[in-house]
Amino acid sequence: MDRLASFGNDPFDKPPCRGCSSYLVEPYIKCAECGPSPFLLCLQCFTRGYEYKKHQSDHKYEIMTSDFPVLESGWTAQEEMALLEAVMDCGFGNWQDVAYQMRSKTKEECEGHYMKNYINNPLFSSTLLSLRHMDDHLSRTADTAIPFKPTDDPPRPSFDSQLSRDMAGYMPARADFMEEFDNYAEWDLKDIDFVDDDSDILHALKVAVVDIYHSRLKERQRRKKIIRDHGLINLRKFLILERRYPKEVQDLYDVMRRFARVVGPIEHDKFIESHTLEFELRREIHRLQEYRSEGIQSFCGAKVYERVKRTREDERRKRNMLCDVLQYIHDTRACQQWLHKQAAIDAGIAPVVSTISTSGRRSAPPLNLTGLPGTEKLNEREKELCQVVRLVPGAYLEYKQALLNECRRQGGLRLAQARSLIKIDVNKTRKIYDFLIKEGYINKA
Repeated sequence: MDRLASFGNDPFDKPPCRGCSSYLVEPYIKCAECGPSPFLLCLQCFTRGYEYKKHQSDHKYEIMTSDFPVLESGWTAQEEMALLEAVMDCGFGNWQDVAYQMRSKTKEECEGHYMKNYINNPLFSSTLLSLRHMDDHLSRTADTAIPFKPTDDPPRPSFDSQLSRDMAGYMPARADFMEEFDNYAEWDLKDIDFVDDDSDILHALKVAVVDIYHSRLKERQRRKKIIRDHGLINLRKFLILERRYPKEVQDLYDVMRRFARVVGPIEHDKFIESHTLEFELRREIHRLQEYRSEGIQSFCGAKVYERVKRTREDERRKRNMLCDVLQYIHDTRACQQWLHKQAAIDAGIAPVVSTISTSGRRSAPPLNLTGLPGTEKLNEREKELCQVVRLVPGAYLEYKQALLNECRRQGGLRLAQARSLIKIDVNKTRKIYDFLIKEGYINKA
């Protein structure tokens, strides 16, 4: 407490607040990193996260206070601690020895204050009154301060708001989190007390516990630094920026995210951008190779080729649609559903996916994929398959990856092998297998 009270109790003896230029009233804040001249802030500017030149809101700080009432006026916090220590040393009732150890209070004052605030008044009603007087004094002091600019005020989302959840409890005004990583690391340290009569083994054990606590604090700071440097505080904004990449690059982004802690944010972004450029170049090279294999030698001919190719694909799709409807020609209800679906597609309206059933049972409604994890990683055809088969996107991606790995390992895949890998309904397995074959993800053995 003596170390904190480096300035006198008179506010005119201290430099004014660097934020609002008002006189400092204890308790106030001193930056522990800015120097050599002290950088002092009042509580109002400190809670707003005031920054000036080299001073940042996440700097280490000290609470400068030594003379303020806690339970009643006339008794400072330092005197309260001295009274409790004297009662612990001398024993309850030895008020003469307590007063002799206190030196600043008489025997009657020590006894009356202790009995009033620690024995006969467990609710500390006087504490609330003292705090109310202190708040009134601080508010009167703040009335003469320079008003804070709204543009410099960082956002302060409430604890249960959506913005606070998206920011993982981050408080911009303090540049800190509401709940830290390894939030209960201090619990292992709260009961440790170094005394002179400790044995060497016990002393070494306590030092080891303190060293472990320091390592946990370093890990906490390391994780916070990674989150700040890579801009991961607002996760929703981060995901929106990630979706601007093609699907192949997004998959690479998911795999390489774990290595972001090894390199800096700029190097990591350059790495992803270089792979995006590589993907675009490979796709362009593949397109030019296709033109050359078809005998096209000019870009004018390439435009004609692309137009004819789209027309040919439309004709092939129409033939496939005719083959699809022929199997439902004897089921009037299923045929009508299919025709409504195709009419919606031709009109540019997203069709309502429905399961066409040839049996007398009522078909199950399509699965709603809204909000399910992994939906953003699927294309439109894969989403339609998951809706019809009633399969969540996460499970579909796992089944797809398992089939792709097995097909790559054996050079092909049969339906029986797919059913042995995927332990679900055989009809769903067949639909997934046929879909992957049709889309070209896997090939038959």
